Amino acid sequence: MIVSWLIAVAFTLIADQARACSLNYTGVVFGKYDFYNDAALLSSGNIDVSCASGVGYTITLSAGNGTYEQRVMASGAHLLNYNLFTAANRALVWGDATYGSARVSGSGSGEAVNHVVYGSIPPHQNVPAGNYSDTVTVMITF
Repeated sequence: MIVSWLIAVAFTLIADQARACSLNYTGVVFGKYDFYNDAALLSSGNIDVSCASGVGYTITLSAGNGTYEQRVMASGAHLLNYNLFTAANRALVWGDATYGSARVSGSGSGEAVNHVVYGSIPPHQNVPAGNYSDTVTVMITF
C-alpha cells in the first residue's frame, strides 16, 4: 500500500546581512513515503553561500523538533523520524558539532558556493497519512 504524503523540511535562515556573506536555500522535500518500501526515502536540498573572496564561514543546522540523533517531522501529534546529513553517503549528521553532529565550513570566492543537504527517512515507520514537516534553523558564522 502506497500512501501519498508531502513531507517537507523548511529552513529558517539567520544571517547578518550587513556583513560579507549572504545565503539562499532550497528546502528538503521528500515527497511520498511508502511504509512497505525496504529502503530509506532519500532527498536533498541546497544552501548557497555567497561570501567575499577569502572570508571563511561555518554552517550549522538546528535539531528542529527532535535531536541530532533523530530529527522528527510532525503532523499533528504524529511523528516521522528523519535526519539531515553533510554528504551523499549520509554518514555524518549535519548539526552544530554536538552529540556527534558535524558542521560544514567553507571559504568565500566572491560567488555562490553550493552546499547540498542530504535527507533520509528510515523505512517501515507506520504513521498515518498526512503532511509532515519540521523547521530547521540554518546559521552561518563568518
